[in-house]
Amino acid sequence: MSATTVLLVDFLLGYALGSIPFGLLLTRYAGLGDVRNIGSGNIGATNVLRTGNKALAAATLLCDMLKGTVAVLIASRFVSNEWPLTTGTGPVIAGVGAVIGHMYPVWLKFKGGKGVATFLGVLLGIAWKAALGAALVWLVVAFASRYSSLAALLATAASPVILYFLGYPPVATLFLLIAVLVWWKHSENIHRLLAGNESKIGSKKKA
Repeated sequence: MSATTVLLVDFLLGYALGSIPFGLLLTRYAGLGDVRNIGSGNIGATNVLRTGNKALAAATLLCDMLKGTVAVLIASRFVSNEWPLTTGTGPVIAGVGAVIGHMYPVWLKFKGGKGVATFLGVLLGIAWKAALGAALVWLVVAFASRYSSLAALLATAASPVILYFLGYPPVATLFLLIAVLVWWKHSENIHRLLAGNESKIGSKKKA
């Protein structure tokens, strides 16, 4: 296989893992119905929290993160063994696939989540120090503002900067592209934040 083919395999691997809708699967398994019928209709942890089940929301968050991490780790081992010249690129490409898979899962007619947890999971697999920094940004902003969307936007925006200063300039560029995707998926949230009517963490409204 050529290096291009390997990178394509990495992307498809990431997409397949990222497209697993854990929020939907877990809420159905718990007997809470279809999470897409409540709140924002999103399949992510923030909307799962609106079921009132904090443990289920935490499980969704963890699973959505880990599918990004697992995609990176599998791609990293595969690429390192087969194509050393693409080492570093392949895992990030798998991460891009995982985030896109979460956002646009083929199984749900391409209507998925917003990719924040998966983004952090990918970051964890690439550089755990950067993931820790991004998580810290999220926690501080979320605690101070109680806006999950604002915390997510600032955490993803900070990630490429953190990666750059940790010595990963090429990876930082690719993460900037992933951050743009996350911001795109949050376009409605951005409009509501600017209008002052965005819902806060724990609210039953859209987010």
